[in-house]
Amino acid sequence: MTNDYSGQTTIIIQKGKKGKSENENYFDQREEMAVRMFLTASTFDEKNKIYNDYLRHPLDKMISSIIRRYKLYRKDMDFYEIHTDTHSFLMTKIEKFSPSKEKKAYSYFGTICKNYLMGQILKDQKEQNRKISYEDISGDLENNPSMAYYIDEDEDNKENILIKLLEIVKEKSNEFHESTNEYKLGVALCDILENYKQIFQTSDNNKFNKNLILLSLREMTNLSTKEIRTSMKKYKILYDNIIKTEED
Repeated sequence: MTNDYSGQTTIIIQKGKKGKSENENYFDQREEMAVRMFLTASTFDEKNKIYNDYLRHPLDKMISSIIRRYKLYRKDMDFYEIHTDTHSFLMTKIEKFSPSKEKKAYSYFGTICKNYLMGQILKDQKEQNRKISYEDISGDLENNPSMAYYIDEDEDNKENILIKLLEIVKEKSNEFHESTNEYKLGVALCDILENYKQIFQTSDNNKFNKNLILLSLREMTNLSTKEIRTSMKKYKILYDNIIKTEED
């Protein structure tokens, strides 16, 4: 380890000496600093030590709390399997956290876990419904040419629309003061649009779930649902204009 890395470790340990009561936050400044150290560590051994010493237990506790609080249980999986699967997924996303955005790692990790769990539940439900539906209607329909539907791979040009929307939302959000709800929502929308492929893995066709997005926006902005819907009106106009242009 470098001197700089060792110094940071000392700071964390010194803070930890005070001890944490059961009522104190399990993911606080010490853990936030550990995340930043993890991201800047140059070797696997350094990352592994930071993870095992300072992050494994808090992340385990976070995931357990999220599963139980929001009742995000999955069919045919016990709690341990759900927990392990979620923790493994989170570790594939930890490198995407950007301290430069001045956001808490706790909020980022919590949002990733909730979105993933909700997405997996939706995926399980769709798979179950698809299986039941297929078993019910398979037979004559399976070989009926009139029931076939061929999907255009470039249907609605979704990728280009999202790219254009991201650019316009960035420009629009800068028109508002940083203290306004519109600005906060604009920043959150940009984050979602930039990372939608990684965050919203709810189905094979990337169809978004409105409840999932609303939950993410509330977590990222600390705004109420009503405040989000009110502030969203200005951005919806931008989206409608893009769609109209594409259709023309």
